[in-house]
Amino acid sequence: MSNSPVRTQAKGAGRVSAEGNSAVGEHGASKRSNGANRDDSSPRAVTGKKPVTAGRKSGAVAKAPARTSAKAPAGTSAKAPAKSAAKTTVKASPKAESRLGMVRRARRINRELAEVFPYAHPELDFRDPFELLVATVLSAQTTDLRVNQTTPALFARYPTPEDLAAAVPEEVEELIRPTGFFRAKTRSIMGLAAALRDEHGGEVPGRLEDLVKLPGVGRKTAFVVLGNAFGVPGITVDTHFMRLARRWRWTESDDPVKIEAEIAGIFPKSDWTMLSHRVIFQGRRICHARRPACGACPITHLCPAYGEGETDPEKARKLLKYEKGGYPGQRLNPPADYPGRPAPPAPGVAPGAVQRPSGAE
Repeated sequence: MSNSPVRTQAKGAGRVSAEGNSAVGEHGASKRSNGANRDDSSPRAVTGKKPVTAGRKSGAVAKAPARTSAKAPAGTSAKAPAKSAAKTTVKASPKAESRLGMVRRARRINRELAEVFPYAHPELDFRDPFELLVATVLSAQTTDLRVNQTTPALFARYPTPEDLAAAVPEEVEELIRPTGFFRAKTRSIMGLAAALRDEHGGEVPGRLEDLVKLPGVGRKTAFVVLGNAFGVPGITVDTHFMRLARRWRWTESDDPVKIEAEIAGIFPKSDWTMLSHRVIFQGRRICHARRPACGACPITHLCPAYGEGETDPEKARKLLKYEKGGYPGQRLNPPADYPGRPAPPAPGVAPGAVQRPSGAE
C-alpha cells in the first residue's frame, strides 16, 4: 500500500522535471522542489507513519526521477536542456555599450587615427576657395583623382568665376567630360560661377547659409570649402564617413544630416574638420566598403565590426590602397608632408603640358 503512491509520485515528478528544464533551468529546479514536497507529504497521509519514516520514503521518491530521466531519450534529460540554455544565454546577452563608453571609444579612435594619418588632408588639388568649390562639385560620382586630372585644363582656361560664367557650355562640357554627368555638372559650375559674380562680387562666401544657396552646392560641399579654405570647422559626411560611422556604431542613421548632428555631439567642434579627413583616409585606404582590410587595421581593438573583412594579416596587406599599399595618391600636387607618391596626370597628357596662369600662386 505504501509503495503504490511512491511509484505514482515518482512518475509525476519525472514529468515535471522534464517540462521545467525544457524552458529555463531555474524553473525546472523550482518545480522539482515542489514535487519533492508533495512526495514527502503523500506517504505520511496514506500510511500515517512518523516523519522520519516519511523522510526515508521521500528519499526514495527523490531517486525515482533520476531513474526515469536516465531512461529518457537523448535531448530530453533534465541536464542537457539546462546546459544548452546556459550557453545560449551567455552568447545572446553581450554587455551593451553605454553612451559614455561609445563617446570615449569614438574619441580614442580619432586620437589613434591622428597618429596613423598625421598627414591627412583634402585630396582635391586647389589653390583658392573658388578652385576648391568647383573641384568639390565635380567630385560627385567620381574619384578625386579623376577630378585632379581634369581641373588643370579647366582652370587654365577659366581661372575666375567671371571667366567661367561667360564660357560656352559645350566647351566646358568637353573639358569636364571625364568626371561623368558632365552636362549637369556644367550647369552647376557655370551657375555657381554666375552667382558668385552677380551676388558675391566674384568671391566665394565664407558662410554656410550662403554656400548652400549656390547651384550644385549642398552641406557636404559647403563644409569641405569652409573647413579647408576658410578654417571654419565642419563635418564632411561623404560615403566613406557614413559607412565608418555606422560600422563603429557612432550612429545607426543613414541620413547624412542626422549623422552630421549626431557626430557633432560626440566630438568637440575644433576636431570636426580633421576628424573628417582621418575617417575618410581610413575608409579609402583600409576600411573599404566591400572587403575591409581588418588584418592590417591599426584600430581593430576599438572596432566593433572587426571580422567583417579579411583578418589574415598577409592577405589584408594586399588590400591596402594608396600610400598604405605603396601606390600613388589622388593628388597631382600633394602636401609636402604626404608620404606617398603624387598621382600621374591624365592619360595622354605629359606632366606640365597644361600650364596654369603665371600670376597664380
